[in-house]
Amino acid sequence: MVRHCARMTTPTEELIARAEAYGAKNYTPLPVVLTRGEGAFVWDVEGRRYVDCLGAYSAVSQGHCHPRIVAALSAQAARLALTSRAFHNDRMGDMLARIAALSGLAQVLPMNTGAEAVETAIKAMRRWGHERRGVPDSEQEIVVAAGNFHGRTTTIISFSDEPEYRRGFGPLTPGFVMVPFGDADALARAIGPRTVGVLLEPIQGEAGVRIPPDGWMRRVRAVTRERGVLLAWDEIQTGLGRTGRTFAFEHEDARPDVLILGKALSGGLYPVSAMCADRDVMDVFTPGSHGSTYGGNPLAAAVTLAALDVLEDERLAERAATLGRRALERLRAEIDGEGVREIRGRGLMIAIEYEAPIAAAVARELAAAGVLVKDTRKNVVRILPPLVIAEAELDAALDVAIPILRR
Repeated sequence: MVRHCARMTTPTEELIARAEAYGAKNYTPLPVVLTRGEGAFVWDVEGRRYVDCLGAYSAVSQGHCHPRIVAALSAQAARLALTSRAFHNDRMGDMLARIAALSGLAQVLPMNTGAEAVETAIKAMRRWGHERRGVPDSEQEIVVAAGNFHGRTTTIISFSDEPEYRRGFGPLTPGFVMVPFGDADALARAIGPRTVGVLLEPIQGEAGVRIPPDGWMRRVRAVTRERGVLLAWDEIQTGLGRTGRTFAFEHEDARPDVLILGKALSGGLYPVSAMCADRDVMDVFTPGSHGSTYGGNPLAAAVTLAALDVLEDERLAERAATLGRRALERLRAEIDGEGVREIRGRGLMIAIEYEAPIAAAVARELAAAGVLVKDTRKNVVRILPPLVIAEAELDAALDVAIPILRR
């Protein structure tokens, strides 16, 4: 008599099944269940270690569970976490002053998620255009770039050109004009009498680390200044060291009127974002015109201050520049497959673009080999490790990854 024994499920399978049974299907994660992180490494529930080469899309630039940031979070959480903006707290002012000094812009409006900070910037530009330029309310226009990714709120998806971000979510929000990314002449032509601002990523991350032509940022800054409209850089992913400078706009000295920050602003431990601007722009906000229960809370402030200390004390922007050059040189020298269209990057923000839509399969192979990345736009694999990754750790990860990336 033959007995058939049912196969035992693994902890990974059980946890994935539970998440899929009770969770919405708005993501397609790799079949890895993570339970612990330290520096550039994460471990799954079965004890396997991986090199994290995604870095939570740049949110954990300071590394997983950086002890200085964890200590700041723990100490503040035990003392005071949330007051709401009905009252002042003793940590927010220091956080705002620190971000203002770092950005070179006079004032800061704290929020929580990146999309909230983008929405804040949109509101600021619209009201500024109405009050300062006299554009009739509800007629204000903002120029954006094709291939953009600024979040997934209803207003933000209204100016995305990715069909799945928009499908079935109408009616969409009007007031946006799209031009090709990297084309300063097209942008100049798009600025009209109703234009109040220009909202752009200096490098498009979700679109596959698309890097504009040299001089584009500088030209955009000159055009917006000449036409008297606001320039807003969305540096949620590119900012705070990722591209080898504190901010990506510094590569061409293209200081904006509005700067949008998030992700690494808190070292990946807590949702913190911010919109930065000089007083002429920020003064359009009056009591009741905008707000957030959690924005600027003392826990967020303590975490942000510690995250910025780590960024500066450990010279993470300089590390990103050095390690990024090394990684890009290796990738370009050692990957020569006919199926690879382009290898590009700036700092530790790198992409391998394939001719065919194979990026998801490549990401799965890399995960099986112990290196975590994620695909985007079906044919692009991004590499965005924590900026604290050691040179030897990065080399070891590339040793494993390059034979798989070479198609």
